Amino acid sequence: MTKQEKQIHLAAHFPGVNNTTVWSDPAAGSHIEFSSFVKLAQTAERAKFDFFFLAEGLRLREQGGQIYDLDVVGRPDTFTVLSALAAVTSRLGLAGTINSTFNEPFEVARQFATLDHLSEGRAAWNVVTSWDAFTGENFRRGGFLPQKQRYSRAETFMRTAWELFDSWRGDEIVADKDSGEFLRGTPGVFAHHDEHFQIEGQFPVPRSPQGRPVIIQAGDSEEGREFAAATADAIFTRHGTLEAGQAFYSDVKGRLAKYGRQDSQLIILPAATFVLGDTDADAQERADVVRRQQVSGATAIKFLEQLWNADLSGFDPDGPLPAFDPVTGENTIAKGRASVRMYRDPLATSRQWRELAEAKGLSIRELIIEVTGRQNFIGSPATVAEQINHLVQNDASDGFILVPHVTPGGLDDFADKVVPLLQERGVFRTDYTGPTLRDHLGLN
Repeated sequence: MTKQEKQIHLAAHFPGVNNTTVWSDPAAGSHIEFSSFVKLAQTAERAKFDFFFLAEGLRLREQGGQIYDLDVVGRPDTFTVLSALAAVTSRLGLAGTINSTFNEPFEVARQFATLDHLSEGRAAWNVVTSWDAFTGENFRRGGFLPQKQRYSRAETFMRTAWELFDSWRGDEIVADKDSGEFLRGTPGVFAHHDEHFQIEGQFPVPRSPQGRPVIIQAGDSEEGREFAAATADAIFTRHGTLEAGQAFYSDVKGRLAKYGRQDSQLIILPAATFVLGDTDADAQERADVVRRQQVSGATAIKFLEQLWNADLSGFDPDGPLPAFDPVTGENTIAKGRASVRMYRDPLATSRQWRELAEAKGLSIRELIIEVTGRQNFIGSPATVAEQINHLVQNDASDGFILVPHVTPGGLDDFADKVVPLLQERGVFRTDYTGPTLRDHLGLN
């Protein structure tokens, strides 16, 4: 019997402040004007994507004591943007990154319950933690938590929020002047007391269409994988190649059974960028140009500083790597960048970079372009459709969260040229089959 092909899940990431963006492209627009959010979200909805994904940072990043270049566009509030998008979309899921280290369960639960009502069941919460005291300085509590405590707080935070979502009990039919009747629940009393939270009261928002927002988790550590297996509906990952994707997929899905969960209850979605062309060769030429636009000489030095943890502004980006080793320790030159923590062993990473640079004769800029490669999918629409389907059908992922390098129109070609090919293959929906995000993800 032939194995039935999996349905592909697709989401759109609003690039915001990150290193995929090509600011110099004439088509590049604002990253804070509402029209940009509307354009990308409506394109994703037209293409029948599962959801629109909005990241959030709680403090502008710094490097060498100065605001990081990409952060000058600002960081608008997630709930405000998603609530406004609920009014200009009708089926697209709305996912927001909200921090569990410096927020409080009651506040976040109330905001997500409200968003789920405003969107009629399309809200999703990407649960993240913050590791650095730099971000914590923006908050009264300040400071930061060690990794194990961060995940302990995050798990307790989520379960406390669930208690609030679930506290509204029962349905009572009462009169309504238009429809004749509507359902009204009874507010429930909640009380939660543990090492992290000491709260009690009544939750003010009736049970929302999904009951709880879809839970997304982003994290690659042992604690993050276990947290996702225990509590998440979807996981946002960076493992987008076949071998790495299959290893991650097998590892995380293999953890579900001990929590009484099935494989279908956790959707694995790597972030992915793409460059399309009329032919594969044309797309590759475009991708090479895009990579050089994404990594200017100044940007390459900024990236290198994040690993070396030292001021390298005097180095030539077209020259060789520094002769000295990275400076190790918690006092990093970059502040507010979670990516810094990806280098868990800076000395080992620097050795790998040196070996690669020497083997290929790469300058600093050329090396950074290679080691921070962003384009997951490069080719004609037919080639990219085949690449995506191959990875999904071979259990390297359940789909992808696409990050265009131009905002807000960077998703247009994918929606118009790649999606129809996936639909023709029968591996992507031609229309939404249910009103909620849980319907789109097959979580009901």
